[in-house]
Amino acid sequence: MGIALLALVVSSNPLSAQPQRPGASGGPGGPGGMRSADRWGNEGDLGGSLVRTEGSGIIDEDVVRTAREVVSHSTGTPSWENPRGFEKDVFTFTRAIFRAAPTTAPSPSFHRGRRIGWWVDFPDADLNLSFRLQQMTSMRTDPDGRVLKLNDPDLRHYPFLFMEHPGYMQLRDSEIAGLRKYLLAGGVLTVIDFWNSIEWNGFAAQMKKVMPERTWTELTIDHPIFHCVFDLKGPMQRLQVPTMQFWNRNRDPNDPSAPLQIDRGPDSDVMSVRAMLDDRGRIMVIAFHNSDISDGWEREGEHQDYFEVFSERVSYPLGVNLIFYLMTH
Repeated sequence: MGIALLALVVSSNPLSAQPQRPGASGGPGGPGGMRSADRWGNEGDLGGSLVRTEGSGIIDEDVVRTAREVVSHSTGTPSWENPRGFEKDVFTFTRAIFRAAPTTAPSPSFHRGRRIGWWVDFPDADLNLSFRLQQMTSMRTDPDGRVLKLNDPDLRHYPFLFMEHPGYMQLRDSEIAGLRKYLLAGGVLTVIDFWNSIEWNGFAAQMKKVMPERTWTELTIDHPIFHCVFDLKGPMQRLQVPTMQFWNRNRDPNDPSAPLQIDRGPDSDVMSVRAMLDDRGRIMVIAFHNSDISDGWEREGEHQDYFEVFSERVSYPLGVNLIFYLMTH
């Protein structure tokens, strides 16, 4: 499992770019993962291999292979190409498919009656971050991205794996074995956008099945991952990104007790970053709890203030740092 990664060369003012606006290219929505253009239906598991997303229609988990196959549900995603002959000599943003526990009872009120899963912010977050990495650095990135199940043998070809909303994740034995093999072989799992103590406990219980011998280490703002390319200032709470729909736009930034967003469940107000390390101290899993960093990638073109406050100042600098550090350590 390897990747030819050039040293990052960040432009002199990389985050002055304007947000992607409506009219940017969206995914073609080809015959692969998409089954419907139904845009506003209820999200969640439809049975079998079909899931209804938060606005991109129905996806067949057994068929979908890339983010590019799925229609944007935000303001569109950019398109780009790499030189012929070097298509594989790139960084590929790879998202994990997993199944959530079946809803046997009404979900907590902070989920508004539904449980959400791996497809949140997909495909916009994946493609927007990939484009910004190519735009802002010397890194070449895959213009399509990948999406894979945890028991897919192709997983070994992609050293970076992204997971979103795993609070109700239920892993099958083959997925537990596949993810464990991946992590022990040098792969790294990044987890973003899950909230409260209920979802942390659900995710942590599944990871205990994968790596029962490992424990969690709390990372502080002094960790080099926060300073390796962009120097992100503390405290850690400054890196909390609210989901845009839940953002409290009237919040007084001078009042630290004022909520950044509406209630997301018990113990959802304080952001934390936890890592699972191997025997050499390498990060195998890094979890950003109580922060929707990927919403800053996904929704960068929807609201100018949100772009300037969160996408520009937190989500993209942290995304660049994250990829650079994990792929070079």
